Amino acid sequence: MLSTSSRLLRLLSLLQSRRHWSGSALAAEMGVHARTLRRDIDRLRELGYPIQASSGVAGGYAFRAGRALPPLMLDDEEALAAALALRTAVTGTISGIEQTAITALVKLEQVMPPRLRRRLDALRTAIVPTHPGGPVVDAGLLGVLAGACRDQLQLRFDYADRNGVPSHRLVEPQGVVQAERRWYLVAWDTAREDWRTFRIDRITGAPQQGVHFRPRPSPGDGDLGSYVKQILALPSHAVEARVVLHAPLAAMRQRVPATLGVLEGRDADSCVLRCAEYAPGLLEIWLIMLEVEFEVLDPPELQQHLQQTSARLLRGAAYAAGPPARPVTRRKP
Repeated sequence: MLSTSSRLLRLLSLLQSRRHWSGSALAAEMGVHARTLRRDIDRLRELGYPIQASSGVAGGYAFRAGRALPPLMLDDEEALAAALALRTAVTGTISGIEQTAITALVKLEQVMPPRLRRRLDALRTAIVPTHPGGPVVDAGLLGVLAGACRDQLQLRFDYADRNGVPSHRLVEPQGVVQAERRWYLVAWDTAREDWRTFRIDRITGAPQQGVHFRPRPSPGDGDLGSYVKQILALPSHAVEARVVLHAPLAAMRQRVPATLGVLEGRDADSCVLRCAEYAPGLLEIWLIMLEVEFEVLDPPELQQHLQQTSARLLRGAAYAAGPPARPVTRRKP
């Protein structure tokens, strides 16, 4: 049986792990009677934790925002993840939080036990920082979008496409994803009645939150990260490259990144790679690195480019072998 203080700490950790708990589920998770649970909830409220209770069929307990930020309960893995994320934020692609991230990191590392600090130091030395080079996104904007995704609130915002053409959007946000050194919002566009992916740095002005919406099944089988990578890999126009790879689909999925293109099954010994044709040279490099037989289905421009590349490689190989030997002629006596 846990002591009262240990039980309160565990209860606090559980309440902070999800938005809502039913009373029966929370009591079962704690292994206590419903009366004991109610007393512990009252103790946490006396300590200043904003816990709301509701009755009825869908009743239960929920940890809500209060007037001040109460202490948070983090386990070892959560603390390590938070520390690494804060260090990344200092030099990452989000502006406006560098100094705040530094002060939060100092507070977190100060209370870390030695065993966690050693693990954090080991992880820090293993990670090589790089300059992202992509557009910087405002932290406040990112927070508004992420909050609307969490609370299932419609968003209105102005958006400029890649050509700078402005438009006004009303969307049901699903999630925020970072891919290819950029931040994207995946949302259901109510006017177009389809899923859309918006580059967050192209959102102009301040988004306005609207009414609640009923959540839809997520695109891409629920994996928004893979969905965005597939969207980025496919061209925004009708022309795309299709290449038959003479290797099993399962083997190619382990070697071909999702950012390059989309793999589709063909038969037991081959698959089809569909990818954008807007980056000449990149696809050829990957096809050479895969070291499998392949056939280019389309477009014809890619076939021509491969022929030119093949001829250039053959000339380079012949040059590396040296000039051809001259025939030896013998003089007549």
